[in-house]
Amino acid sequence: MIDLKSQTLQEVTDTLKAMGEPAFRGRQVFVWLHRGARSFDEMTNLSKALREKLKETCILTVPKVARKQVSRLDGTIKYLWELADGNCVESVLMQYHHGNTVCISSQVGCRMGCAFCASTIAGKERDLTPAEMLDQVLFTQLDSGLEISNIVLMGIGEPLDNMDTVLRFLELVNHPDGMNIGMRHISLSTCGLVPGIQRLADLGLQLTLSVSLHAPDSETRSKIMPVNRAYDVDRLFDACHAYFKKTGRRISFEYAMIDGVNDHDWQADLIVKKLRGMPGHVNLIPLNDVAESPFKPSRRIAAFQRRLEAQGVTATVRRSLGGDIDASCGQLRRKAMEEARKGEDSQ
Repeated sequence: MIDLKSQTLQEVTDTLKAMGEPAFRGRQVFVWLHRGARSFDEMTNLSKALREKLKETCILTVPKVARKQVSRLDGTIKYLWELADGNCVESVLMQYHHGNTVCISSQVGCRMGCAFCASTIAGKERDLTPAEMLDQVLFTQLDSGLEISNIVLMGIGEPLDNMDTVLRFLELVNHPDGMNIGMRHISLSTCGLVPGIQRLADLGLQLTLSVSLHAPDSETRSKIMPVNRAYDVDRLFDACHAYFKKTGRRISFEYAMIDGVNDHDWQADLIVKKLRGMPGHVNLIPLNDVAESPFKPSRRIAAFQRRLEAQGVTATVRRSLGGDIDASCGQLRRKAMEEARKGEDSQ
C-alpha cells in the first residue's frame, strides 16, 4: 500500500499518472492530504472511481487522540497520539505572544539513553514516517483550532537518528501547497550526532539548530549522555563551529540544569571558552522531575545565567509551560504504557 502523505507533490503526481490520471489530479490530492482529509471520500473534486482506486492502493494516516491534557495554568495542550500500529507518540502545543508552537516527535521512543530524559527509558521502538510527523502538526492544528506558526523537533526521539524522514517532513511541511510553514519557523534539536550536524551544514537549510549540550566537559557529559562516548564534546563543538562558519546561522544550546551535576561556576566558564568565536545562545532549562531519574532541578540557575552573561554569552531561562500536565517529554506515553501493562497483568 502506498503512503501518499509521505510523498512529495511530484511523487503524488507520478502515482496518480501511473493510475491513468492527468497531472493536475496530483495537486488536488496533495492539497487534500495537507488539509487533513480523514478519508478519500472527503476528496469531493475527485471522481468516485478514482476515490475507490485510491482506497484499494493507498493508505491514509489519521492518528487518534489517545489522551489530551490542557494546562489550567497557561493553556498548553499535550497530545498522546495513537498511530495505526497501536504505538503512541507525544506532541505539545504551546501558546506564545509571537504565535503557536508545536513540539513534535520523530521516533517512537529513543535509543540515545540520556539519563535525565523520560523519552528514552523504554528504548526505541521504531522510526516515524514523514506522514506521521506531519500528522502531529496537522491534527494538532485541526483539533485545537489554533493555527500553528512554529515547529520544534524536540519531542520523543532523536531527529538526526531518523534524518532522511526528517528531511522529507521538512520539505512537506514547508511546501506552499501544504502547511507552508517556513524553515525559519522550524527548530531541530539534536543530542549531538556529529555526522547529522555536518550534513545539515552542507544542506544549508534556514532552520534553527538546537544542540542538547547539558555539560561542557566530556567527563560529566558522558555520564548523563551516552552519545558523548561516540562524539565527545570537543568534536561536537568543532562541528558546531563548522556549521556556523558554513551557514552563518546561530546555534541554540539547550542546557538542562541538574543540581550538583552541571551547574558549577567552572562549567559556566568552560561554556564561554568553547563558544568563543561563535555567537551561540544558551537556553537554561529548569529540569523536570522524572520519577525514574535520580537527578533533581538545580538551585543555581540564576547564578549560572549571571556568570554566562557577565562574560558576554546570551543566556535565557526557558519558560516552563504545562507544569500541571506531565510536561516532561515522554512522561505521558510512559504513563499510558504502564497503565496498559497493569491492565494486562490483571487479566
